[in-house]
Amino acid sequence: MIRILLADDHAAIRAGMRLMLDQAPDIEVIGEAADGAVAIRQATALRPDVVLMDIRMPGTDGISATRAITSAGLSDVLILTTFDFDDYLFGALRAGAAGFLLKSVEPAALIDAVRRVAAGDGFLAPEVTRRLLAAFVATPAAPPPAPALDGLTERERDVLAALGRGLSNADLAAELAITEATAKTHVSRVLAKLGCTSRVQAAILAKEAGLA
Repeated sequence: MIRILLADDHAAIRAGMRLMLDQAPDIEVIGEAADGAVAIRQATALRPDVVLMDIRMPGTDGISATRAITSAGLSDVLILTTFDFDDYLFGALRAGAAGFLLKSVEPAALIDAVRRVAAGDGFLAPEVTRRLLAAFVATPAAPPPAPALDGLTERERDVLAALGRGLSNADLAAELAITEATAKTHVSRVLAKLGCTSRVQAAILAKEAGLA
């Protein structure tokens, strides 16, 4: 079972997400939180596989909560957003979110996104991806410190470039002619060497470094 924590200050939204997730036989909602501080405490106590996190919440916001949860290795975080949250996109991804999902998502897409994040892949809603790419086009690349990339092997650079192109573990395995388990191991090593808490963070770094 994929264990889910819902974090949103609107009870109606939490109820709607729970209703959609309940349609999947392999997904279980194990807790809810109405603000970021409670989400951190719940993630610490329950250790969910995925936290569905709102950005704007009273007290501790979703970005701060995401940073606390991912830096402690408590869970992967999938951000719930709306079109007017573009200003928070980079902040949440740099905080370690595994992806972004619009609150208007259909049930099948929500379930697919949760499964993909739980499996170790990132997920960005198509509408958010377009905004993310537009931001990269409009902003000059700022390469990361050289030592960070210098520590990667040639194969790990290939893996980082693939992450920058949004490849899943299965796609990465096919491209590099390796097993999916080996691909997952390579991804984990790249994240560790670069100090990233999610593959989306690594993808941003790859794009900023001009690798993707």
